[in-house]
Amino acid sequence: MDKRLKEIMDRKIEIRKALKDGSELDLAAVETELAALETEEVELRRKGEIANKINIGEVPVTAVQKPEEKEVRKNMEDKFESIEYRKAFKDFVIKNSDLPAEYRSSSTADASAVIPTTVLNRVIDKLTASGMILPLITRTAYKGGVSIPISSVKPVATWVADGAGSTVQNKAMGTLTFGYFKLRCAVGVSFTLDNIALSAFENAIVNNIAEAMVIALEKSIISGTGNGQPTGILAETPNANQVISVTAIDYPTLVSAEAAIPIEYETGAVYVMTKQTFGAFLSMVDTNKQPIARVNYGINGDADRSLLGRKVILCNYLPSYAAATAGQTFAFIFKMDDYVLNTNFEIGMRRYEDYTTDDQVMKAIMLADGKVVDKNSLVTLNIPAAAAK
Repeated sequence: MDKRLKEIMDRKIEIRKALKDGSELDLAAVETELAALETEEVELRRKGEIANKINIGEVPVTAVQKPEEKEVRKNMEDKFESIEYRKAFKDFVIKNSDLPAEYRSSSTADASAVIPTTVLNRVIDKLTASGMILPLITRTAYKGGVSIPISSVKPVATWVADGAGSTVQNKAMGTLTFGYFKLRCAVGVSFTLDNIALSAFENAIVNNIAEAMVIALEKSIISGTGNGQPTGILAETPNANQVISVTAIDYPTLVSAEAAIPIEYETGAVYVMTKQTFGAFLSMVDTNKQPIARVNYGINGDADRSLLGRKVILCNYLPSYAAATAGQTFAFIFKMDDYVLNTNFEIGMRRYEDYTTDDQVMKAIMLADGKVVDKNSLVTLNIPAAAAK
């Protein structure tokens, strides 16, 4: 068993060296081989662990790693995921202890510590789970400043006579460039948490950072100006006939909004509005006193809201219909995966002391930018500029 484990490790080292040297490889075959090696290694190690637990009066047999194997394995691990760094990070936050030298580097210039990978993964999960908008958009991790090609025109097929050709169409391509915008979140940690358990500390950090950053990100996705923050959906100018002036919440308003959506973009487009605005639609009834809007409830009790069969997403980042002023957008329809949020998920932290409360305040910092890549599905419901409700 030990011999085979060594062979697997040697083969991994060989593949890694070939990849770094730029050797020509069949990447698909390499990925398949690595997956098979990983599966075999896990199975062998599991067998070894089970064998070691069997008490038959023998000295337990353990796999002995050579020094070079330990070094390779250490280099392949994420140092920010280790329990050592997680404990050092906790002491850095609570006790103002210095980080060990090997953990002080960071790609974020304004950060003096990087959030442990274990905590960071949970922050990302929390962002996805707690927001209504973030799970619907497209997320990328391109390097800032890089121009990414996007298609601006679709080719058209034409009918031709037998033996005849058709005009070769050049597919026009545009580009999308993401910048660097810094999102900052300050979290206060009380000095009384000196003896808090590591798991409880990490949960507190996750909950505070996630709640603050999800709100900031989702606000920018809806109404960001593009100046020091991502460019929001409502910063785009809708196409002609896709701006609906609403003087009353009624059935014709819904019909007009539905008619304005290009048929190519019907699938996947959703309404976005506040709960108060949806409540106004929910009170509408037809001539038979049947409600126009629908709220269905799944097995788990979650509400599934819709207007004329189109899904409704609720958020607090728009004014409600009752509170909207002349010219304001209070609801819109959009295909949410046509918005791209580009994020650097290595969130760094710096600390300072609030002398009024004696709290240690942690600044969480991340880089993000976002843009609409296709605005053709956007239909806005606005209060007329010339007259208030």
